[in-house]
Amino acid sequence: MVDMQITFLGTSAATPTSDRGLSSLAIVRGSEVLLFDAGEGMQLNYIKSKLGVNKKMKIFITHMHADHCLGLLGLLQTMSLQGRANRIDIYGEPKLVEFVNENTRIINFGLSYEVNLHTIESEGLVVREKDYDVTCCNATHSTSAFSFCLTEGERPGIFNIIEAKRLGIPEGELYGRLQNGEDIIYKGKTILSSQIVGSRRLGRKVGISGDTRPSEKLRRFFMDCDVLIFESTYSHKLKRKAVLNFHSTAKEAAQLAARSRVKKLLLTHFSARYSNTFELVSEAKSIHDNVNAAEDLMVVRVPYRD
Repeated sequence: MVDMQITFLGTSAATPTSDRGLSSLAIVRGSEVLLFDAGEGMQLNYIKSKLGVNKKMKIFITHMHADHCLGLLGLLQTMSLQGRANRIDIYGEPKLVEFVNENTRIINFGLSYEVNLHTIESEGLVVREKDYDVTCCNATHSTSAFSFCLTEGERPGIFNIIEAKRLGIPEGELYGRLQNGEDIIYKGKTILSSQIVGSRRLGRKVGISGDTRPSEKLRRFFMDCDVLIFESTYSHKLKRKAVLNFHSTAKEAAQLAARSRVKKLLLTHFSARYSNTFELVSEAKSIHDNVNAAEDLMVVRVPYRD
């Protein structure tokens, strides 16, 4: 089992407020940090969150608007000054590569670690690790933009220790082989993995919308998420403004989450006009019963489904 939690590093839209920084969140999965967006100044909340400067890290940028990418350079330099040695992989549209390379050249700062820039050219698989994938889908925004999903692979079924002991199987290597789906021969008798191990169990799925209008494509992409983090820049009273600016209302976020069978909806990316999020959460809860508004430095654990 691998612990997973989401830490919000910035939850404001376009401009920061006295208590909200610009867009950024970290999914901490085991000993790895997966960072989504890096709004200006987000490294301050990164430091406050004590996420660590030398962990395995991947950074995904949803789009090239300043409130989602301008903090990347500061974060990279801050981690270098704090002694980071491990490589960082960064993923985004082609302009992201140009942005990082040109600014690094102009500012002329060096880093203590390797940075690998990866260009996302199309929808689909972005990263495949041993036990999870990160995929992307085109968002509907005023510029080229992606939404992302972190999807874990299936886990082995529950091991029936009582049955294993009843059959006299010794603990150790044979338990491991059975857990991994391998049938064994013990004392001349074949023991099937299915006799001891239950059906494989689904992993967790977390969706990140970035900036977008809701769409049928995103409804399918976010289907059955355990947690969906969706932008809610406006209340539904300002839907016309949301449409004009290619953003979503809290009600629209909830409607999409409900249609996608999302278990938990976390609203973020709030317009600075809202001094609190009560109105946004209320309208979302009229559609979906498991809704919370993100706050800077808020931590949300993502448990396994079982």
